[in-house]
Formats: sequence, C-alpha cells, structure tokens
Amino acid sequence: MNILEEIVAEKRKNLIPQRQRFPLADLCANPFYKAEKQSFRAFIQDEEKNGIIAEFKRRSPSLGAINLNADVVEVCQAYMRAGVSGVSVLTDSPYFGGSNADLSSVRKTGFCPLLRKDFCIDPYMVHEAAAIGADAILLIASILKKEEIKAYTDLAHDLGLEVLLEIHAMEELEKVYDKVDLLGVNNRNLKNFEISLDTSLSILEQLPAGPLKVAESGIRNPSDLKQLRAAGYDAFLIGTSFMATSDPKEAVKTFVQGLETTETV
Repeated sequence: MNILEEIVAEKRKNLIPQRQRFPLADLCANPFYKAEKQSFRAFIQDEEKNGIIAEFKRRSPSLGAINLNADVVEVCQAYMRAGVSGVSVLTDSPYFGGSNADLSSVRKTGFCPLLRKDFCIDPYMVHEAAAIGADAILLIASILKKEEIKAYTDLAHDLGLEVLLEIHAMEELEKVYDKVDLLGVNNRNLKNFEISLDTSLSILEQLPAGPLKVAESGIRNPSDLKQLRAAGYDAFLIGTSFMATSDPKEAVKTFVQGLETTETV
C-alpha cells in the first residue's frame, strides 16, 4: 500500500465517526452552507490578482513537520493582502495537521476564495466543504472513478461550490469532466512524492480548453511561475515555498515582489 492508498483508507475509516458527530442535517443548518460563495475563476481572471493559490499546511507525509506553529488566520490574511487569487487550506488532520476549524476561522475574516484541500471520497465531504465555509473543493482523479468525479462536481455546483480537478498523469485525462471549473496538474507524484515541473509542461497541450489551468507543487521561485504562465497556465498553487520558512507572511510578500520585478524586466 502506497501513502496515497493509506491516506484514502484512513479517510474512509474516519468518515464513519464524522458522520455520527455531524449528521448531514446539521451540516445543512450551518450558516456557511447556504452563504454566497466566491468564485476562483473570477479571481484568477482578475488582472489585478497574481494567479497564485497560496496554501496553508502544517505538515505533509513527504516532509513531516513543515510549520507547526504558524497561525492559520494570520498567514492566510497575509496571503490575501499579497494579492493572491485564492487560498488553499488543508483540512486533513492525520497526515497534514489541518482541521475543518482552520478553514472556518479563515472564512470568518477572509476576502478571497477558499479551497478545501482534502481527499474527497464521498458526497458527505462535498456537503461538509460548503458547511465549513469553502468556496471550492479538490477532487483527485487518481482516487476517484470517472462517474464519481461527475457526481461530486454536479453536487458541488448545486451547492454553489467550484471544483478543482487534479490530475498527474496523461492517462488520467480520460476522467476529466467537462464541467469542472479548474483543472490542476500536480507536479508531485502522490505515490512516491517525486516532483518535476516537466509534468505540467509536458501535459499542457493535451488539456481540454474549458477549465482554467492550474500548475500545482514544486514552484519554488518567481522564475518557475513565470515559466509556467508563459507556457499557458492560469494559476499556480504554492504551499511549501511559503510554509517551510520561519515567516510565511514575509515569504509570500517577498515572492510576490520578486514576481513583479521579474515581470517588469
């Protein structure tokens, strides 16, 4: 069993007590559930934004502890002030040190779209995302069947949520549902955690025209982002480059300043 399979197995196990603690009726009663959602597509296409989807995560299976002491609200507010197009919040606890409460706390004070970053494997988790204040959900093609991707996307849209579908390999393209809002290419292989920007660059021409294109993982500096943007990507999910520093708030500020300098040269 690889780490991705282990995570999914743990997720299925934990869903049982989660449903008992928070029945669907309770989720639907949460004020966030029916609140108006913000659009990632609109923010990404806003020329005043920089296309970055900045991620908050405390740890990961590949790196272990990344930044256990960072304050989720302070960091995410700094991301937003830096002009990002959206914020991604890890809500998986066992492997990433996140929680639903993290996302909800950012939603209360945030002013840009929030992606619930988790391993969505059940319709319950789509409802849960709306209830905790997310504007979009992540669907990972490698852990879902094509019909599940369609069903979860349609449900998300019914709830006002957008969908980021993530692929890694060419063979996963056949799972792409034409109604997803964003299509991400993860440069990190979730089975062995190897990273290469060539993954995004090599598959780009094969991506369908409809969804906005998101390059994920392995973006270490403004030059990497500029290369991916020139190739044709619309947005760029960046987490470790910010979080694996002593001050993520300063890291995102410095990165964006470097990006602006690079683009004016």
